Amino acid sequence: MTKKYFGTDGIRGRVGKEPITPDFILHLGYSAGKVLAAADWHLMQGKRPTVLIGKDTRVSGYMLESALEAGLCAAGVDVILSGPMPTPAIAYLIRALRLQAGIVISASHNLFEDNGVKFFSAEGRKLPDEIEHKIESGIHAPIETKPSAQLGKVQRIDDAAGRYIEFCKSTFPYHLDLRGLRIVVDCAHGAAYHIAGHVMHELGADVVTIGVQPNGLNINLECGATHCATLQKAVKQHHADLGIALDGDGDRLMMVDKNGRIYDGDQLIYIIAKHRQQNKMLTGGVAGTLMTNLAIEAQFKKMNIPFLRANVGDRYVLEALQEKGWQLGGENSGHIICMDKHTTGDGIISALQVLYALRDTNKTLAEFLRGVSLYPQRLINVKTPKPFNFSANKAIQAVREEAETDLNDKGRVLIRASGTEPLIRVMVEGESKHKINHWAERIAATIQTASNS
Repeated sequence: MTKKYFGTDGIRGRVGKEPITPDFILHLGYSAGKVLAAADWHLMQGKRPTVLIGKDTRVSGYMLESALEAGLCAAGVDVILSGPMPTPAIAYLIRALRLQAGIVISASHNLFEDNGVKFFSAEGRKLPDEIEHKIESGIHAPIETKPSAQLGKVQRIDDAAGRYIEFCKSTFPYHLDLRGLRIVVDCAHGAAYHIAGHVMHELGADVVTIGVQPNGLNINLECGATHCATLQKAVKQHHADLGIALDGDGDRLMMVDKNGRIYDGDQLIYIIAKHRQQNKMLTGGVAGTLMTNLAIEAQFKKMNIPFLRANVGDRYVLEALQEKGWQLGGENSGHIICMDKHTTGDGIISALQVLYALRDTNKTLAEFLRGVSLYPQRLINVKTPKPFNFSANKAIQAVREEAETDLNDKGRVLIRASGTEPLIRVMVEGESKHKINHWAERIAATIQTASNS
């Protein structure tokens, strides 16, 4: 995926200095169409390139879809519309339909006011950098519409959901099923609302679905992977064995056991890795991020599983996996990548990998994590009035060094700038909850004072 063109408040958002408006998205689509139409690497016997457009359920998706469609067609590119589909479904369908590119209109786990655009290549991965740069550089070029006979055409794919459901099911072993399990699936009123429950049901589970009534305004609203309290309540209410929570575009996963305990991305990756190692199916090691819990890293070390930390973001995890030739990685936020199953993070497929481990061993989530206690983490977001180079500030570095000395080898400090907001994120992790709270608050206060001076 290329970088997202995020709005911070719907069409009033900005891309750097660029407002997210229908006109901007029209030009983005036109620029992408021109670049794709001119790229020799994807022309097939002189045929025009075809681009698949998918979206989640937020209301602004209709407007942005129309603008992208118009821009692409004006450049002479054919378009296929899938309607609401999870981001990983688009990555799969591009390959299945032998298309040249795909675009997803989604702001992932954000609320409905935001929206964005992600690009995929013909291989279901991010576009090559040179293609991405060409698209970005052409956004301000005037639109010179192709002659009528050369305009792109648009069609809808009616069986997109069914194709993707079958693909997801194919990643679960044929000799196993989910019979006897009652599972609550929370789709966050998002793109997987008409898919995730069917996958689990067709594999034999007794399924209860929630978060499956999207109205354009309720995506991720007090539900899904970013708000597991709703799933916890539903699991207990329906006496379920476990719960699965996805986010608005279906690439994040959180799970809940019958007692209401939440399992985040770190813990779920650990379960998959442990099961694969026991069955001699683990290729290489595991890629996490700077946010991966220290206890998980320590446990992998005990298990002789190689582990590395990438920068925060599923893109960086994917790059690390490709560089190492490994297959498993992800983030504590619930982005989990199983390269042997898909080219990108996929909440449904990741859930099936966890369920495979549970069914194959007849263990529960808690039993897999027995003996593994996550270190407490304290995360504080510090708003800064302007771009602020915290790494060059002596006061901040001094308090950071003091904290690291006090935590010794039983904790760590992470300070990083947000990639999308004017925030400095402070994370302190360690065995002592009292210490991490103390140092997180002190570091955050030091950053606040320094950024305002």
